[in-house]
Order: sequence, then C-alpha cells, then structure tokens
Amino acid sequence: MAQHTLWESRRAFVLASIGSAIGLGNVWRFPYICYKFGGGAFLFAYVIALVLIGIPLLALEFAIGYKLKGSAPYSLGKLRYNLVGYEENEERMQRKGKFEWIGWFALLVSFGIVTYYAVIMGWATNYLVYSFKLSWGSDPRSFFYQHVLELSDGIFNFGRIQWPIVLGLAVSWIWIVLSIWKGAKTVGKVVYVTVVLPWLLLLVFVIRGLTLPGAMDGVKYYLTPRFEFLLNPALWHAAISQVFFSLSVGFGIMIAYASFLPPGSDVLNNAFLVAFSDAATAYVGGFAVFSALGYYARILGTTVDKVMKSGPELAFVTYPTIINHLPLAPLFGVLFFLMLLTLAVDSAFSMVEGSAAALIDKFHFPRKKANIGIAVVAFVIGILYTTGAGLYWLDLVDHFMNNFGLFVVALLESLVIAYVYGAENLRNYANSVSELKVGRWWSLSITALVPAASFVLLIYSFRQVLLKPYGGYPRVAEILGGWLLVIGFLVIAFVLSRRKSKEA
Repeated sequence: MAQHTLWESRRAFVLASIGSAIGLGNVWRFPYICYKFGGGAFLFAYVIALVLIGIPLLALEFAIGYKLKGSAPYSLGKLRYNLVGYEENEERMQRKGKFEWIGWFALLVSFGIVTYYAVIMGWATNYLVYSFKLSWGSDPRSFFYQHVLELSDGIFNFGRIQWPIVLGLAVSWIWIVLSIWKGAKTVGKVVYVTVVLPWLLLLVFVIRGLTLPGAMDGVKYYLTPRFEFLLNPALWHAAISQVFFSLSVGFGIMIAYASFLPPGSDVLNNAFLVAFSDAATAYVGGFAVFSALGYYARILGTTVDKVMKSGPELAFVTYPTIINHLPLAPLFGVLFFLMLLTLAVDSAFSMVEGSAAALIDKFHFPRKKANIGIAVVAFVIGILYTTGAGLYWLDLVDHFMNNFGLFVVALLESLVIAYVYGAENLRNYANSVSELKVGRWWSLSITALVPAASFVLLIYSFRQVLLKPYGGYPRVAEILGGWLLVIGFLVIAFVLSRRKSKEA
C-alpha cells in the first residue's frame, strides 16, 4: 500500500473531519426539515438518531481507518482476514478481500454527490460576485430561475449550458484540488481558515438575525415542539438521513481521514467531538435562518410557515430577498455567500480526498494525478447540472444518492463489522486506543440499530418511489438518474475490487 502524509496534529484531523461534516446541509437542509417536521420535535428525533446511530457509525469508520491504515476499499478489504486469522499479506488481501467493493461503492456514491455539490458551489461563486451590486434586484426568484439557471420546463428539455455557472464550477474545482494538493499536509493547513471562518460568519448572521424585527417569531417556530410529528415515519427517515449526510458517514471519507492519524491518536474522543460540533453548527444555524425568516415574514405581513423554502431556494431566493432589506446589504450579501462557499469547500474536497486515497492505495497513482483526474471527470459530468434542466437532474440524483446509496453503505458496513469482524472486537480495539470508553450499547447499535434502521429506511424509500415517481419526474428519468446510477455504481465497485493492484 502506498504511504500517505499523516496529519500534523490532532487539531488538524479534528478540524478536517468537522469541515467534512459541516456543509451546506447545516444551513439549509437542517432548518428546512425542522420546519417541515415539527420544529422541536425534529430536534428531539435528530438527537436520538445522532447518539444511537450517527456517533456509533462515525466511531466505526474512525476505528476501521485508524486500525487498518488505508482508504475505505483497502481497509474494508482487510477485515475478513483479521477475523479468520490470515497472515496480513498485503498482496493477498488486496487480491482476495471480500468486502473491498463496499468501500468502492461508498466512494462512488461520494463521487456522485460531489459532481453536483461543486455546481452548487459554482452558483455561490456567481452570487458572491452578484452581491457587490445586489445584481438580483427586487425579484430574486426570477433572477435565480430565469437569469442564472434559465430553468427549462422539463427534465429532458436541457436548454443551453450556462457559461457563468461553468466558470464558477471551474473556479470551485481549482479551489478543491489546491486544498488537497499534498493530501493531509495541505488539508491540515487549509481547514484552519475554511472551518473557523464560516463559524465566525455564522455567528455574525445569528447575532444580526436575532436583532431584526420579528426574529423571535421565527425562533419560536423553530423551537416549539409539535410532538404529534414523532408518529410520522417520514420524520425519522429525515432525521436519520440528515445524520448520515451531515456526519459524512457512508462516504468512505472518515475511514481515509482516520487512516492518516499518527500512532498514539485517540479514536472515540474524536468521534464524539466531531459529531457534537456538527450538531451544534446545525442547531446554531437554525437560529440564523429562522430569525431571518421571522423578519422576512414581518416584511411580507404573513407568518413564518408561509415563507420557509427548501434548499437552493432558501439560499438563492429567500436570503437575497432578506438581504435587500438590510442596512449595508452588499456587505451582508458578500458575507453570506462567502460563508456558503467556505462551508461547502471542506465537504467537497473531503469527498475527493477519500477517492484519491483509494486510487493511490489500489493503483499507486501519483497523488497529483489522482486529484486532477477526479476533478476533471467530475467537472465534465457537472456540466449536465449547468444546463436548463440541471436543477431537475441535481434534485433527482441527490435523492437517490442520499436515500439509497448512503443507506446501502451504512447497512453493509454495519453487517460486516457486526457479523464478520465482530462488533465487540472493534469496540475493544477502539476502547484500547481511546481515553473515552464506550460500553456494549455501541455494539448493540452496530449489530441491531444501524442495520435495522438502514434496512427499514431503504424499504420505506423504495416503497415511496414505487407508489409515486420522485418529484413527479418521468419514470424514464428516474431510471436513468436514479436506479441505473445506483446499480451502475454497484457494478463498477465490484469490477474495481476485482482488479489487481498495480504492483500485484
């Protein structure tokens, strides 16, 4: 296996892991789901999912990466031999590892996500420029959908490529590649800015938001629990999905990041620290969003529940509208989109780093060649999302990657650890290299809760899609941008796991 640069300090590793976990989902997906599923009731479900499912999975991935010192495919390929007592012969393990394909599938899902995640960064790059003159004018909705995206009337009406977005996409990929140019050595320096800066900017928006007229109406809506929502299966699906996506579990990232830890590092302390930092960011981000929405509702003379929008519309329509009414509006516009970009870039380059580490381990690619190769392929694929139908395809692929891809990885990872390697074996190892110890509840989570939750949610998602095409898209689009993508990634994962390494 190729040698990777190690983290220079525990702080660098923790910041990089927090940066991967904290992303756009913390400031737009989390608040929207809170709004949709009962405010404080969702917060209650989210904390339960975080403690019982998210943290155990994160600790599992940290422990695998730290113990086996490799990317997700390499480390998962070794697990079988650790259990049955084979001598750890590197060539043999790479050639015959039974579970290497799970690691490749995780990285392919991660790659599928970063192809459109970088496009969203491209939007934010454009809006950072627009902010200086508030170019979106008095009608941010029309500006976003008609001017920026030139959104077509259907998923197969591609219209034309939006070259300003392509330019923003190119800038985003250059930034991503430069951030991981020398692996952990470069990342460890970059994250001091890209993790700390967005947190400071987020606090600025929280403080500013809470001082706006009507802010408390939004905060009240955010925190007031409507416990009847706890009986809705969709709430639990949303809570667990948010935990998976936000913690970057199931992407293969955290296994690779933990493999760069030097000897004598802690595993479990880091897992809890990263998880709670991510949750705290989402929680604090909710105050920034809902206080601003309370102000927006006051301006429009309506209630908070009438102004909440999901994902892209919240960031690129609602917030620009709010910014228009603020003193020093261009300044807050620049700060807001700078915050989005710095939140997004850590998650984006972590997804690339996980894949690059695997290519280096398996095929001994030079690091720079792996980084640039992944970026070029993802950039070319990303051009699809810059067309007039791009938003539709982004929505469709995002749904399948998150509701099928990540849940499949979580299910398979937990089953392999629980019933092949042994959850107690991994728990004992994690405890042996950590100051903080976990009890048998962790093993129970990995052997029962995580696989059961993943399986049930997969069935739930499958049933929902069978009953009604997602988003009202044509079935053929759902097949092309959903099922064929997931199945294709599984096939590619098997093929890659069967390939011999370059030195084998």
